[in-house]
Amino acid sequence: MVFSSEPVVRLDKACVFQGITAILQDVSFDIDKDEFVFLIGRTGSGKSSLLKTLYADLPLKMGYGKIVGYDLQKIKTKEVPFLRRKLGIVFQDFQLFTDRTVAENLYFVMRATGWKDKSKMKTRMVEVLMRVGLGGAATKMPHQLSGGEQQRVVIARALLNHPSILLADEPTGNLDPEVADGIFKLFQEINKQGTAVLMATHNHDLLNKYPYRILKCEKGKLLDSKTSEIVT
Repeated sequence: MVFSSEPVVRLDKACVFQGITAILQDVSFDIDKDEFVFLIGRTGSGKSSLLKTLYADLPLKMGYGKIVGYDLQKIKTKEVPFLRRKLGIVFQDFQLFTDRTVAENLYFVMRATGWKDKSKMKTRMVEVLMRVGLGGAATKMPHQLSGGEQQRVVIARALLNHPSILLADEPTGNLDPEVADGIFKLFQEINKQGTAVLMATHNHDLLNKYPYRILKCEKGKLLDSKTSEIVT
């Protein structure tokens, strides 16, 4: 007997709204638990709005959406923090507390997501920093790190709660090409260890170099390279 696992993300005829404006319509796609998927499109085409809908920062008003077991139309406000514990969210602009050390930035997220045991918190903090290649950075302030190192801290932060999927919004957008390539390879390693990745990007070098599936926001629709010929 063959058992099929449920996709980590499923949208079916979903509409993505900003306020009362529909940005994307009739959006349907699945992402499996070990997939790596690029999300592309022009500025303003709906990439960030789609990601915000997936982590429940924007409500799903029409259609069906489910991510890591949560129904996005039915999710209650009090459930959103529990949803986000099962996601890893990586922003382009880091969003680190500049007046706190790297360790304090990570501890803040752990406390906010229900961690209590200080020993376990320290162990996990060390684990994720080692995983992103920053084992010696715990006591440093963000301004003491390069842009690439700060993005690695953000990725470490996203990994704290063992997420099923990473949602990354232009994670290499502010980095030079060599540093960006290193960050991308880190996402690849994380993906190979079983975490799905949905990465919004404008980086055509990555798209040309790595033949992953592509979702493209264009003219209010979402095209999927699994079923469409996509010109990047």
